[in-house]
Amino acid sequence: MKDKIWLSSPHMGGREQHYVQEAFDTNWVAPLGPNVNGFEKDLETYLGQQAKVACLASGTSALHLALILAGVTHGDEVLCQSMTFSASANPIVYQGATPVFVDSEPQTWNICPSTLEEAITARIKAKGTPPKALIVVHLYGMPAQMDPIAALAKKYNITLIEDAAEALGSTYNGQQCGTFGDYGILSFNGNKIITTSGGGALVCRNEADKQKAIFLATQARDQAPHYQHSEIGYNYRMSNIVAGIGRGQMEVLDKHIALRQANNQFYQTLFKPIEGVRVFAAPAPSYVSNHWLSAIIMNDMGHGKTAEGLRLALEVENIESRPLWKPMHLQPVFKTAPYYGENRVAETLFEKGVCLPSGSNLTDTDRERIAQVVQTYFYR
Repeated sequence: MKDKIWLSSPHMGGREQHYVQEAFDTNWVAPLGPNVNGFEKDLETYLGQQAKVACLASGTSALHLALILAGVTHGDEVLCQSMTFSASANPIVYQGATPVFVDSEPQTWNICPSTLEEAITARIKAKGTPPKALIVVHLYGMPAQMDPIAALAKKYNITLIEDAAEALGSTYNGQQCGTFGDYGILSFNGNKIITTSGGGALVCRNEADKQKAIFLATQARDQAPHYQHSEIGYNYRMSNIVAGIGRGQMEVLDKHIALRQANNQFYQTLFKPIEGVRVFAAPAPSYVSNHWLSAIIMNDMGHGKTAEGLRLALEVENIESRPLWKPMHLQPVFKTAPYYGENRVAETLFEKGVCLPSGSNLTDTDRERIAQVVQTYFYR
């Protein structure tokens, strides 16, 4: 069997082992230490905007803490982009709150500002108060329309949380994704733009929120000689060993972004002659995507050519591809949650889209194999 071409596999830069070995040599193997501090500082410098970063066990734990810091509790409602991974929505339920799902718009595939305002006004009419928070996702690294979205959050006094788990290094109007909201979320899972094997970070606007997040992430232990707790805490802090991988990965972040952007250009060239196929790309120069994943939409082409058919053709050649995220409002676990989206944009994208291999470690040989499958599938 041919070697597997993965959708998005980890890509080491070379210096990760140096930082990890340093942690072992100095016996810093706990959820604190020089690598954690260094990784946080590296991220703060990279993000700018005076960002304050707390490194945590996962992007999901970061989102959970953001909701806690936003004051979300039992009975509240939280607006959430429907087209996303379930980790964007699950922490809402952790807090006993209700997710209110909102459709996407076709340019960025992210939450639709006009539908968002419809959802907000409808929930105010139904509940008497606006939802407590809003979770916007930068899907596949593509920045959302942050100006109108942030304006709506401000207009209705809703805490804005950016799920930038897929968008480290992406920018909107020159500003880093993850720094527009009251809180931002990053992920360093094994398939992300950089990885720590597992891990994430919460991006805050001030040092007080960062320190509160760290307090909650380390079991909310009060300052006392004995173990005393006045609040419920969590075991969410990143370890010093894992952070060492992150420090090494930060040294190659820009390189990895450039390689993924080059993959997107490869797909644009590959599919340009094929009528009915559109490669997901930025709608304007103000949107700069890291192109964490490259994806295509296939309109009705006749002759039985479908996104699922292409996925299966790639699978036969041991090449991993994947359907787009199944919208949350279509998930069985969220079938009773409110949803706003009469235009069915997210549903249509899910039906017609497929994500293609996008790793920063793709080789020319890998791309040749992918191109051969695509050309055979469409021209046979």
